Amino acid sequence: MSDDEFYRIKRLPPYVIAEVNAMRAAARAAGEDIIDLGMGNPDLPPPQHVIDKLCEVAQKPDAHGYSQSKGIPGLRRAQANYYARRFNVELDPESEIVVTMGSKEGLASLATAITGPGDVVLAPNPSYPIHTFGFIIAGAAIRSVPTTPDENYWRALDRAMAFTVPRPSILVVNFPSNPTADTVDLAFYERLVAWAKENKVWVLSDLAYSELYYDGNPTPSILQVPGAKDVAIEFTSMSKTYSMAGWRMGFAVGNKRLIAAMTRVKSYLDYGAFTPIQAAACAALNGPQDIVEKNRELYQKRRDVMVESFARAGWDVPSPKASMFAWAPLPPALKEMGSLEFSKQLLTHAKVAVAPGVGYGEDGEGYVRIAMVENEQRIRQAARNVRKFLQMHGVNTPTVAAGGGG
Repeated sequence: MSDDEFYRIKRLPPYVIAEVNAMRAAARAAGEDIIDLGMGNPDLPPPQHVIDKLCEVAQKPDAHGYSQSKGIPGLRRAQANYYARRFNVELDPESEIVVTMGSKEGLASLATAITGPGDVVLAPNPSYPIHTFGFIIAGAAIRSVPTTPDENYWRALDRAMAFTVPRPSILVVNFPSNPTADTVDLAFYERLVAWAKENKVWVLSDLAYSELYYDGNPTPSILQVPGAKDVAIEFTSMSKTYSMAGWRMGFAVGNKRLIAAMTRVKSYLDYGAFTPIQAAACAALNGPQDIVEKNRELYQKRRDVMVESFARAGWDVPSPKASMFAWAPLPPALKEMGSLEFSKQLLTHAKVAVAPGVGYGEDGEGYVRIAMVENEQRIRQAARNVRKFLQMHGVNTPTVAAGGGG
């Protein structure tokens, strides 16, 4: 029996991004210096007091047993305090918060809890893969809606409700968006909550990039809208905010029914995150927050360096308003190549890894996602390499040397 005879495996396409990742790994194994702007893997360390707390609790003999699947009470309280402090939203740590192993696991567990064959889920295209495949694995069907939150978005939602059978019961939103870096204001969420109530649709908001906003424009939470808890659940993560990606620590908060369903499914699937990690996460949320501001400033500087140096190399990259990603259209002269081939060629000839847009859905074709996970000097080096790559393809690049002096 081959793998493709398994029901859920049959529903999963090859992970396009994995193809570029494999090429990058092979190039590195061969000793090549690859500037990796492909994976959104933070290159900064977590705050020292968080690491200290992990070590301290790990020394305790009673800290190594099974933990609580829904999260230790202190951590759920810390998350409630974060929402009160940051969004002025009150949450009950007992019934409106569950700890997840990153927002990815949270979304997958919720999909398992509330969807099955015959359910239709509205998900953005392009989107982060779990926003669709979490539900596909659970057996549901996906109807795509745009990622960009303009009037076309609302028309697409209304069309989906009018013409999809059975009617969609869930909508996934992700702002700041991965991969497109699109952002929304509170008025968007107000309209969305009203729409969801009118159409009897659950809203799943992925707010993993809540703290990576730029130019002094904080990202809102859907739960700031009065009555949002009636229809919405929101996922946050410590991965980007505190550079704790490998710790796998996140939260789902909001609607009590959804939280209860998810908590119940999780109780069958896992015993919760390692207690010392949960204790360290409390230290991150309750401790000094200057690291969050510092990280934000650092990513904003990287963004500005990338946009400026890539433009001088002959590739205009729109400046993202939030997240750790830029969503870049392929240089016009190389558009015919397609995002996957372009990413492969860039890796081979410029030694720069980016993620092909088509890996985030068919509407991502024509774009690549660039992650700002290397320092400014490496980003300037990437720009110099890109300039040579574009010249090799006959693209007229500006006369100023890209990344000059850096």
